[in-house]
Amino acid sequence: MTDLPTQLRGLWLPLVTPFRDGALDEPSLRRLVRHYAGRQIDGFVLAATSGEGMTLEGDELERIVALVRAELASERRALPVCLGLSGAGTRKLMAELDRTANWPIDFYLISSPYYVRPSQRGLWQHFSLLASRAAHPIVLYNIPYRSSVNLTNDTLLRLAEHPNIAGLKDCCADRALSAELLRKRPAGFRVLTGEDADYFDALAAGADGAILLAAHIETDTFAAIRSHLQAGNRAAAEAAWREVRELTRLLFAEPSPAPAKYWLARSGLIASAEVRSPMVEVSTELAARLEQEMSRRGALRRPRRDLVA
Repeated sequence: MTDLPTQLRGLWLPLVTPFRDGALDEPSLRRLVRHYAGRQIDGFVLAATSGEGMTLEGDELERIVALVRAELASERRALPVCLGLSGAGTRKLMAELDRTANWPIDFYLISSPYYVRPSQRGLWQHFSLLASRAAHPIVLYNIPYRSSVNLTNDTLLRLAEHPNIAGLKDCCADRALSAELLRKRPAGFRVLTGEDADYFDALAAGADGAILLAAHIETDTFAAIRSHLQAGNRAAAEAAWREVRELTRLLFAEPSPAPAKYWLARSGLIASAEVRSPMVEVSTELAARLEQEMSRRGALRRPRRDLVA
């Protein structure tokens, strides 16, 4: 991709990873890419939280990247691709950066190290070392309710000075801190929200876009919200947001991405709602709620079969 920083904006899809009988479901993955390549999205994020990246083996990760790139080429859609990486050790992540350096990707999405809870100085050092090592620009992923450590705005602003750190997926769950970062960030440092339920407010506050699991559903409506806001038509944006606002909550009523996978399986985009342990399929109760909403939206396409825990 040319002029990469300008590509980090708009609506990005954190693609789910379809499985069947414990293995990567390649036909379903191809079908997903073909489907969303025809929608109003601006990029794919692979093997991150929504893609159950921490359950994937190294060869599966490489296969996913290759398949996505091949399908995009066949669809003649030149979308940027961001690869999710995570880990608690800097040296191990540096080795992953080396291993994936020649893969056909455009960005890395790297979350804060989980469990070890480093200091802010440790976080700055960690990401600075990774950014200096990486063959592709890095998007920071601040999600303290998963990693147990928060990147403060002071640390983020220091990291934003690194030439190989392109932006942030913001899941800090603190609107005041997010707004402060948007005011203080340097030119060219992109901020995309990762909080589906805060999508409208984040865009209205000046975020450059979003990485949204919920955009697997009603993709064009989510895209239209941003288009309306950019055009200055807040009323139309609010009306579109009302159509999907409750959907962003429903898809996170149980641990993600199980609800979205149930929806995608019932709509026929993937063959199975299977997730990998320790994740489990949706409960009977949530399945009933999803069925009701899918029926209301006319999204049911195939028999239910065994899609619940």
